Amino acid sequence: MVKKGSDMEHFAHWVEGLLRERGYDIDSPRGGGRSQLAEDAGVHRAAVTRLLQRQSLPDLETMRALAPVLGVGLRDMLIESGKVVPEDLPLPPQSTGAAAPRAGSADGPRATPQEAADLLGIPESHQRQFVEMTEMILTVSGARSAPARDTALDRLG
Repeated sequence: MVKKGSDMEHFAHWVEGLLRERGYDIDSPRGGGRSQLAEDAGVHRAAVTRLLQRQSLPDLETMRALAPVLGVGLRDMLIESGKVVPEDLPLPPQSTGAAAPRAGSADGPRATPQEAADLLGIPESHQRQFVEMTEMILTVSGARSAPARDTALDRLG
């Protein structure tokens, strides 16, 4: 494992890059990026300041709050901070079979609500509720389109 000072420098540099990519002004003294990040993540501004000034690494709860704001997973936050190595948090094995495309992906049609229930492992006792609620949400949001629905049903055979 890398020395703590190096971990802190690496992590702070990585977070700064993510912040700039997301439009936070952390470079000018009155830019407000640090305060805005703290507000968006629901953490204390002091935690953000300590991180960006390379004084301390954030604790787990702060990382958990920062990750979605920065657009990364908690796993990535922990690995980049040096608190864990990738082997400590292995990714689930990738399926070698033909997997259904992710909803709304450019790779193909959306999964039907029933397919989503199956893919997510929703217990059979709750699948009807899940499917009905998902269909209602898709209908209200206008996200359901006939071509996507027809193509997804065709995949079922």
